[in-house]
Amino acid sequence: MRSREVIEMVKKTALKVVRTKRRSKAKTPKKAKALKAKEKKGRSLKELLKLRESINDRRPEFVMQESWRYKRIGERWRKPKGIDSKMRLGVKGWPKLVKVGYRGPRVTRGLHPSGYRDVLVNNMNELQGLNSKTDAARLASRLGAKKRSELIGRAKELGIRVLNPKGIREVKKPSE
Repeated sequence: MRSREVIEMVKKTALKVVRTKRRSKAKTPKKAKALKAKEKKGRSLKELLKLRESINDRRPEFVMQESWRYKRIGERWRKPKGIDSKMRLGVKGWPKLVKVGYRGPRVTRGLHPSGYRDVLVNNMNELQGLNSKTDAARLASRLGAKKRSELIGRAKELGIRVLNPKGIREVKKPSE
């Protein structure tokens, strides 16, 4: 065989390998991945919520570089990008950088500490669309006392948990 023929054969086999590798990656939905991760660890949602709480306690406050030094710089997070930045280099004594290792368990992200999904409710239709096993209603702040009491009553009938039921006074019904 000539050297050109050998090179062509190697290229063809390399292309076949690359194509098979690309096909092997099957994408699964995020929720399915999260459930698989939960099953692997064998932990219940309650345990994962406790774990999230302990991770939150250990997580440092991420601040913008030298925001403590200048009044004009807010404390919101911005990644340091300077070539001599001590914070970017991770020098001891400087604030920590945001990294993926500080994240909580995937299953518990976006959940209320009670384990329910926190859903903002403005009217009766939104309340009736909730699942009583997974969702909890948070009543909008702009609701009046009358509408708020109606929504709380309907939520009790449907078995939906209300996260902010306080601030209700008895509403007098107009006598006929």
